[in-house]
Amino acid sequence: MPSNIYKKNINFFRIIDFLFDQCLYIPWIIKYKLFKIDYDIHQSAYFNGPGTLLYGNGKIIIGKNSYIGRYSSIQATTEQTVRIGDNCSISHFVKIYTNNTNSYDVMNNIRPRKESRGDVIIGNNCWIGANVFIREGVVIGDCCVIGANSVVVTNIPSHSVAAGSPARIIKNCN
Repeated sequence: MPSNIYKKNINFFRIIDFLFDQCLYIPWIIKYKLFKIDYDIHQSAYFNGPGTLLYGNGKIIIGKNSYIGRYSSIQATTEQTVRIGDNCSISHFVKIYTNNTNSYDVMNNIRPRKESRGDVIIGNNCWIGANVFIREGVVIGDCCVIGANSVVVTNIPSHSVAAGSPARIIKNCN
């Protein structure tokens, strides 16, 4: 008899946990609607879960039917652009930046610090795995797959599979 009561309580707590998660997600839904107003994001593009952040005074363009996973971050500094094509899937915890500071200058406290800037272009029908970092100035061609935990520092041609740190092409599907 106690095990039956325990099972009923577990289901009750699962329902409460689900409702609590949904209530926490409501402010993010509002924020995502504001992103679509502030940046050029197609109405069919969607964000999955909380914590996704788009920021900067540059342009962020996301094509139709594209997906951005939770806790991903896209930064576009002034006069820079991040362009994500149609039908792209960007997994969770992905970081995309258009501006970077030279780490040597930071470690040695050199001022002014050198910065590198560049647009980031992701083609149509791309899949970007979880925890990927995409550096400024990178162009990823159409129909590419970037493996999880990769660091993309160079251009990836269309129809390629790349992975690693730094990301290297492991298969070209042309």
